[in-house]
Amino acid sequence: MDSASYARFLPDSYRRRATAVEPTSTWWRWRGGHVHIARAAAPDAPARVMAIHGAAGHSGALWPVCSPVAGMADLLLPDLPPYGASGVDRPGRIRYGHWVELLCELVLAERLRDDRPLVLVGASMGGMLAYEVAARTGQVSAVVATCLLDPADPDARRRAARGFLGSIPAPLLAVAERLVGGVRVPMRWMAEVGRISRNPELSALCAADPRGGGLHAPIGLLTSFARYRHTPPEDFAETPVILTHPAADDWTPPELSLRFLDRIKAPTAVVMLEGCGHYPAEEPGLTQLAETLYSLVGNTLGEVAEG
Repeated sequence: MDSASYARFLPDSYRRRATAVEPTSTWWRWRGGHVHIARAAAPDAPARVMAIHGAAGHSGALWPVCSPVAGMADLLLPDLPPYGASGVDRPGRIRYGHWVELLCELVLAERLRDDRPLVLVGASMGGMLAYEVAARTGQVSAVVATCLLDPADPDARRRAARGFLGSIPAPLLAVAERLVGGVRVPMRWMAEVGRISRNPELSALCAADPRGGGLHAPIGLLTSFARYRHTPPEDFAETPVILTHPAADDWTPPELSLRFLDRIKAPTAVVMLEGCGHYPAEEPGLTQLAETLYSLVGNTLGEVAEG
């Protein structure tokens, strides 16, 4: 599915923007594979924005939501393998930790070639990825996350994944990962992608997209997420974090993200996206997200007020 398939579910002005500004496909070599990165270059912009999708997404699905900031910032959206157009030799071996490593290496590579301030925007599972990459690299000016689902929190883990993935202890998940981690199954077997939107048609699109929620993903990708231990929020002291959580998200409720945010030592802020489900496609929340990015990019080096 291309970005236009997703853009049609957005309000008219956003749909027109998403289809009028087309990103350029670029490629980055990583560990023998090819990572696809959709880019909308803005060489005169004051900052750069990297948008990170979650476990049922890809750059095309995320582009309509992020496109309003194109031009105001240099925008890039990587496809995390095996999603989107990225390719690796052994997709069944991809684990959550590989995503963290890929993004850290990408951030460092991007910072070497362009030293403008870099903002990470993480959607869904991408929120914790953005947080972790900021913690590990020290090269990120701010993090904007629609969710902060810490898998160390049993409630967050149960919400993020269905069945045994969300309920059994981490040691048993490690056994499952060794035995069947490379088996690839439909994403809907592992996560409730049918709840990704308040619009049933948009949820169906996400669930059927062969580059996103319809892709057969390795079981080990989600078991490794469920077992991953992120940087403790009490140790995350430098990079400002803005939680832009969809207020009407019935897949991953805001309180799960808020209780992780409350523990972060760095400056934080909260913007609740009114009327939005997990995939933020509704007003007024969609404009609230865009305005948050406008403000942040326009004042990238300023302080984020305490939330």
